[in-house]
Amino acid sequence: MNVALYYRWLFFLIGMMFLGLGISMTIKGDRLGIGPWDVLHVGLYQNFGLTIGSWSIIAGFTLISLTSLVRRRWPQFGTWLNMLLIGLFIDLFNFLIPDIHSLIGHILIFTAGIFVMGYGVGMYVSPKMGAGPRDDLMLILVQKTGFSVSTIRTAIEMTVAVLGWMLGGPVGIGTVVIALLVGRIVQKSLVQSETLLKWLILKHQDDLPSILKI
Repeated sequence: MNVALYYRWLFFLIGMMFLGLGISMTIKGDRLGIGPWDVLHVGLYQNFGLTIGSWSIIAGFTLISLTSLVRRRWPQFGTWLNMLLIGLFIDLFNFLIPDIHSLIGHILIFTAGIFVMGYGVGMYVSPKMGAGPRDDLMLILVQKTGFSVSTIRTAIEMTVAVLGWMLGGPVGIGTVVIALLVGRIVQKSLVQSETLLKWLILKHQDDLPSILKI
């Protein structure tokens, strides 16, 4: 394994873990509402059972099928891995993070979760190992329309939130905040993550053997 591939996979996997953690943090702060995609997943969970993470995986598979038709090719392996791991991380962190009962606790964990989500997306997209199903859809629409990442992401999440609300998913001020803010954080975190990744690869390209022995 060369050093570039090592760091690309490292960023990809850690980024997905942070994204799953951020999603769970916002769910634990649900007095403010939850993220648009999670409104949909929770609505599906409330109506049809399974788990929130399971519906994340099912929705991801549906999006992969749609984007594959548009691109006329199967996505990268990383996209399939993202579909699976994000759902598993959501269920894992939902189990590990204790319920919070105070309003200030909800506000704090929700706010922190937004930034963790935004940087998680930027981190796992930066090595181009395969965007997640939702972000792959976002990137296709950015390419097709010429609009910015933040504009497209906001439009997608507003649409999904309405669908989730129609299914009975919890919508609140936090849903709007996530839809409006996460795209802007991703736009910055993606550039920062790409810069950091390139720096690490250049700095440690001769150190990989010692890294792998740790």
